[in-house]
Amino acid sequence: MTTSKLDTILLDFESFLQSHTPEAQSFHPHFQKAIWEMVKNGGKRFRPALMFCVIDAYVPNLLHHAFLPALSIEILHTFSLIHDDLPSIDNASLRRNHPTLHIKYDEVTAILSGDFLNSYAFYLITQSSFDPKIQSSLISTLSFNACQMIIGEALDCYFENQTLNFEKLQKIHILKTAKLIASSLKMGGIIANLSKQENDKLWDLGIILGLFFQIRDDLIDATYTQEKAGKPTQSDEIKNSYVNLLGLQNAQKELENQIHQIQSMLHTLDEKLANNLLSLLKGYFNV
Repeated sequence: MTTSKLDTILLDFESFLQSHTPEAQSFHPHFQKAIWEMVKNGGKRFRPALMFCVIDAYVPNLLHHAFLPALSIEILHTFSLIHDDLPSIDNASLRRNHPTLHIKYDEVTAILSGDFLNSYAFYLITQSSFDPKIQSSLISTLSFNACQMIIGEALDCYFENQTLNFEKLQKIHILKTAKLIASSLKMGGIIANLSKQENDKLWDLGIILGLFFQIRDDLIDATYTQEKAGKPTQSDEIKNSYVNLLGLQNAQKELENQIHQIQSMLHTLDEKLANNLLSLLKGYFNV
């Protein structure tokens, strides 16, 4: 997949996303709008893109059929961002260069908007055109690893102001970040009907990708301005981050180690899939 083809797929998906966000019918003055506001405010759509890379490599005729499951991943990820930004967790005022929902509206609206997206994600999979067995596998993968993400967030919050060792730090971020990224690849593999061995390779790659993106995010928090990042930065002082544990220089070295590991793992994959993923990932390898 060339970069231009991936861009075209993501543009099609973006149009699909913007047109498949039905309002929850009620007489609330703003809840219907608030539910979808963070979703429509943009984002890299990285998790759907991972799914599309897999599907394009094996069953490109199913790309558009995969838009509903891809949307389910995207809105579940957005739910996690809305709740991460709440006053009781990160207390962030900005996300994707827009005010967070609890700032623009109120905390109740933010909490319930996240709740709605979390539940609606699984409904979307049931509305896809895939047979019930595939739908069940997709729901099982996404729901279990969404729970893992929440466990990771609970650990991350509980151990603020306490220094954890490297092994526990990685465990938190595998749960909090990596497993949902790995799920995106695995869900693509489920749709493409890949073997267990092939799906296991995708899963392992997804875990390393998740750790890479967490380290990258920690470096962005430490070195970017709020304007450049599109969200508050220098906000990880009390958290267990790679920069806080390893220092800026060693965190950068760890990031480079992850990049080398990702590149090595890509060589073990089907050539078309490896090229698809490299087209997606190469822009992220510089911070």
